[in-house]
Amino acid sequence: MKRIALVVALLAVRAFAADDLKLPVADGTFKPDMDSLKQYKCPDWFRDAKFGIWAHWGPQCVPMEGDWYAKKMYVQGDKDYKDHLERWGHPSTNGYKDIIPMWKAEKWDPDRLMQLYKKAGAKYFVSMGTHHDNFFLWNSKLHRWNAVNMGPHRDVVGDWQKAAQKLGLKFGVSEHLGASFTWFQPSHGSDKTGPLAGVPYDGANPEFQDLYHFPAEPGDKGWYSTNPKWQQQWYNEIQELVNNYHPDLLYSDGGVAFGKDHVVGMSMIAHLYNANAAANGGKCEAVYNCKQVSEGRWVQDLERGIMSGIDPNPWQTDTSIGDWFYNKNWKFRPVTWVIDMLVDNVSKNGNLLLNVVQRPDGTLDPEVEQMLGDLAAWTAIHGEAIYGSRPWLVYGEGAVKTKGGSFKEDFTYSSKDIRFTTKGDTLYATALGWPEGNELTIKTLAKPAGENVNNITAVSLLGSSAKIEWKQTADGLVVTLPAEKPNPYTIGLKITGTELKNIPVPVVIEPIHPDKNGNLKLTAEDAELHGERIKVEQKGVHSNIGFWDNSGEWASWKMQIPAAGTYNISVNASATADASAFTVEVGNQKLDGKATSTGDWEKFQNFKLGKAEIKEAGLVELKVRPSAQGWHAINLRDVRLDPAK
Repeated sequence: MKRIALVVALLAVRAFAADDLKLPVADGTFKPDMDSLKQYKCPDWFRDAKFGIWAHWGPQCVPMEGDWYAKKMYVQGDKDYKDHLERWGHPSTNGYKDIIPMWKAEKWDPDRLMQLYKKAGAKYFVSMGTHHDNFFLWNSKLHRWNAVNMGPHRDVVGDWQKAAQKLGLKFGVSEHLGASFTWFQPSHGSDKTGPLAGVPYDGANPEFQDLYHFPAEPGDKGWYSTNPKWQQQWYNEIQELVNNYHPDLLYSDGGVAFGKDHVVGMSMIAHLYNANAAANGGKCEAVYNCKQVSEGRWVQDLERGIMSGIDPNPWQTDTSIGDWFYNKNWKFRPVTWVIDMLVDNVSKNGNLLLNVVQRPDGTLDPEVEQMLGDLAAWTAIHGEAIYGSRPWLVYGEGAVKTKGGSFKEDFTYSSKDIRFTTKGDTLYATALGWPEGNELTIKTLAKPAGENVNNITAVSLLGSSAKIEWKQTADGLVVTLPAEKPNPYTIGLKITGTELKNIPVPVVIEPIHPDKNGNLKLTAEDAELHGERIKVEQKGVHSNIGFWDNSGEWASWKMQIPAAGTYNISVNASATADASAFTVEVGNQKLDGKATSTGDWEKFQNFKLGKAEIKEAGLVELKVRPSAQGWHAINLRDVRLDPAK
């Protein structure tokens, strides 16, 4: 009988075709196509705001195991499956539907939290509307699985909106529903092994398929479903959200919904823009975020990533101080990381949308509140260089060369990394650290002999009344800083003058020299990285080369060798696979190595590779390459060369 019911359900789905889509769009100048959306202009409020805070919060925070719990609890063998089995029982009877009532949000105080967020410098706030778990945080008439009917029994979106508007913050909502239809399909499966092998999970129960969705057609496995019936459902439900709450910003977790220029996604964007314009005297003040190149049609969003340089169109990073949902096993980001991300983004015409992770009861951990307090102290001083600013001729200078793209956000900056912003005739230079000796050189603002450029007339330090000593040379603007720091994180300089022009700074990668004992330590920060995903990330107080899961990507270092000799070579790495094979190339020699499992990505171990003879003094390059066979991802902290005795 179940098989017959499934066949009937699939036939009903197939009966709804793309031609049956009903996509009402508010009257206005925007039409649901790429050409019409090209007329969009990003509103000044967003360009001026620079910083927003996001509540990526919902029932999936209840287990306190992080993101995607609602899906992974239905994947036999996954840690979240094991966690759910131990705490709440088998997902054939006790599934995600039984997690939802546990989310009470009993200590949630949106007014208090919004005051903290505004003081920390946020100019807009974004509430989650619905995640991939298909649970709505607004008062929906179309879907019974919502926060008014269940869990907190509160209109979470509505209460967040009231708190934000009370303090003058712009308000947005995020929707992750587009991916839900295929994302949630594991809930229809069953164990492959064990005593309950073949027993369907509760997602297969027709009684709950308004939460878990009906079974997907074979082959419908992409991020966005190809099924017109689901596309229609998405449109109806997200339009309800937009029509009832009139958000200033709508964020979609993916590209334009259901395809690069799909009529369903285009219709929603056109509807948002037209409805907003009708409420604002004909001028569209709404922002649409999605993870697709915009060419100005919307604001492109990069998840946990950055742009490599100034983009002519405003853009946004969305990221989190921890996991997306509360994870008791994760450490929170320090305030320095948040500040560096914000300054870097703003210098490149971007905004930062930061998820401040909430506990299931709606409160924040003490260290999170402390971070917000530290951020508030920083923005009180440096906000002048951030809010309402625009990019300069170049975004900055420095030792860290960032590669643009999503999931690239872990960089170790220093006082050598300087970012520029402007307001009118004023130039701001923010250094991402304090230099030793309290002397800062900005090479971009050099004064070449005989050229009428960079005629600087005044330099002041944000947050300080001390008189700043400075001079210009052919090598740069040299600023002597006071002993007392206005804040411990960055240096904010306010610079005025005429004919301010960037002097190109050559990229010079200094070779690594041996220490007094002749040892060379090649660290992650000093590496040249070759590839799209490989990058330097922070693990505690140390950095390492991570996201190294592509065997075609590699790392290299340049060393200054004072004399020929033989060296013992070792690598300091972490791995979770049984063995990861790689090759170290130095001079004309190759040493094969293996990193065996250290048991944890944050547990590092030294692996000895053997001896290499360097036959000539001078500049020598060392490369670490994955082996063609037997490569598994590793984190590499450093490579060491010690003179052989």
